[in-house]
Amino acid sequence: MTETTAHQENAGPANAERSCVYRILRYTPNLVRDEWVNIGVLVFDPQTGERRLRMIEEEEEYRRVRRLHSAADELLLRAIRDDLEDRFQSAGGTNGDSRNWLQLLAKWDNTLSNALQLAPQKGVIATGLDAELERLYADHVAPQHASSRVGAPGSRAAVRSYCSQVLRQARLWDRLEKSVRAEQFTFPGDPMRLDYSYRRNGTRGFVQTLSVTRAPADAKLFAYTAERITAKASLKTEFAAVTDVALNAGNDRHRFVRDTLRDAGIEPIPMEGFAVWVAKLKLMIQ
Repeated sequence: MTETTAHQENAGPANAERSCVYRILRYTPNLVRDEWVNIGVLVFDPQTGERRLRMIEEEEEYRRVRRLHSAADELLLRAIRDDLEDRFQSAGGTNGDSRNWLQLLAKWDNTLSNALQLAPQKGVIATGLDAELERLYADHVAPQHASSRVGAPGSRAAVRSYCSQVLRQARLWDRLEKSVRAEQFTFPGDPMRLDYSYRRNGTRGFVQTLSVTRAPADAKLFAYTAERITAKASLKTEFAAVTDVALNAGNDRHRFVRDTLRDAGIEPIPMEGFAVWVAKLKLMIQ
């Protein structure tokens, strides 16, 4: 959400186990060869209709698809998440019953492109949809790395997973917007999503994770988006970027990221300091 689409009503006690269902979304560009690659996970509670959806979005994930299918339709892959979420919301109706969208799954094969398919439905016992989504995504979709790389600085997905854990422990998770579409502030079709957004005292805040080690250029993208949001948002805005490593002024790459963020009014926060930052934020939005 990766990361997700959230419907929190009637979820029950936070730590209660419940029976859930998940479907793996597959990209199958050649139906004759029946060769596919997993590109997403949908997990939901069939009793309440609460759901989570996570699709590939990192460049490393798209490179994996291209390695397996050199002629992959990347425009389709980048647009599918928004398309699915729009279909789910439309299917939900207006009577407030969050289970209405489940009817869409009964005719899913007729609503998706031939290149996009759902794997057979499977059940799972989960204590929370967010944690279960992360586990399923790591097992079925995320690129696998050699054990020698385990100690390497994390990808943006790893940083986001850590941040989500901190936010849930601080009991702020349900008070945040997740995976906010940037196109509402930039231009239609913009595939970028902002990891988290919050509101406090007439201010709207945005938090984005960045992997300085793997993708320092993403800082420019976030800086541009922050400037567009500031220009278009009706509320006062503030921004923070959580980085996989602390920014070292003696490192040219780190200095580039630091200056790019600060020129756009974005506060850089290393992962190691995120928990402290969240504790301060909690006091301000209560």
